[in-house]
Amino acid sequence: MGYADRQFIMMMIPHHEGAIAMADLALSRARRPEIKALAQNIKASQTSENLQMRNWYRQWYGQEVPSWALGSRWGWQNGRGMGGPMGKGGGMGMQGMGMGGTNLAALRQAPDFDRAFIEQMIPHHQMGVMMASMAQTNSQHPQLRQLQQAMVRAQSDEIQRMEQWYRNWYLGGR
Repeated sequence: MGYADRQFIMMMIPHHEGAIAMADLALSRARRPEIKALAQNIKASQTSENLQMRNWYRQWYGQEVPSWALGSRWGWQNGRGMGGPMGKGGGMGMQGMGMGGTNLAALRQAPDFDRAFIEQMIPHHQMGVMMASMAQTNSQHPQLRQLQQAMVRAQSDEIQRMEQWYRNWYLGGR
């Protein structure tokens, strides 16, 4: 009972941790106020979601989320297969990515941090949307299903916003 929910929580917490780490970098490195505001929102919402999922895990399964799951790189088997927000390629190949599609070392070193942040966060969010969408089918707990639906809505909205910024800032509005 609840195997799908257990697996989802063990996968989504480290995935969120990747986004939170990226958001932390953006709070100190981003130039654009839009990126900083988005990063603050991502950090707040995903930290809160992780706390909620940890609490449910304890409540439903009588233990903490296993540490081996939290240190994993769930969601990305080999880091391949995701193009950029503008279609094929888009400068956003996923090779070498860990923790849910993030490459923090590359992000730290990026000469144009804002662009690199968008180029990593869009596919990261796309993976999160896919994970939450798929998990709803087998979810046993209605409150987790509601959280998954909220994740899909919020991250889809953020993807659209970042894609628009990318078009406006880096592709001349195309």
